[in-house]
Amino acid sequence: MASYHGPKARVQRRFGEVLVPRPKYQRIMEKRGYPPGDHGKDKTFRSGRRSDYGLQLNEKQKLAYIYNIRESQMRRYFMRARRQSGNTGENMLRLLERRLDNLVYRAGFAATIWAARQLVKHGHVNVDGARVDLPSFQANPGMVISVAERMRKNVHVVESMESQVYNLSYLSVDKASASATFTALPERAEIPTPVTEQLVVEFYNRLA
Repeated sequence: MASYHGPKARVQRRFGEVLVPRPKYQRIMEKRGYPPGDHGKDKTFRSGRRSDYGLQLNEKQKLAYIYNIRESQMRRYFMRARRQSGNTGENMLRLLERRLDNLVYRAGFAATIWAARQLVKHGHVNVDGARVDLPSFQANPGMVISVAERMRKNVHVVESMESQVYNLSYLSVDKASASATFTALPERAEIPTPVTEQLVVEFYNRLA
């Protein structure tokens, strides 16, 4: 699945759950909590058990959508996670969670992961006081991520910070200075990503 730029609600309806915790997506899912397409409402058409491969593919695509990354990037994260000691699935989630665009989103400086990516790519984010415009930049514990001063009064940044969704133990946010400190590598239970990562690992192990 490529980096997605189409209708966000449509993809979430396909997965059958809200993956971007914003009120408008909650409302859409409440009104149309069935898959998009001509047969979305047809329970008979949608009945039947998915194959193991289908379940694994679904979780892999869901993970790529949540972090807004391409298939080639997903595969690289998996390969890197497999080389590390410990649980491969948890290692992969930690690597994804450490992405700069993701931490900008989790800190509440952007309303969505897509907006966070744009904020980073346009040079509006600093890491330890230096501008970093690479969304995939891997943050280390102790690093301070901040919005560039010229953007701190931007209406979208202000609105996003006012409606911040996440309050994470590994990310200490200071709204007054529009900065956040990445305090520690997160444990799996602390990462708010609704996927079964073991299915993603099984998907890639099939291809190994």
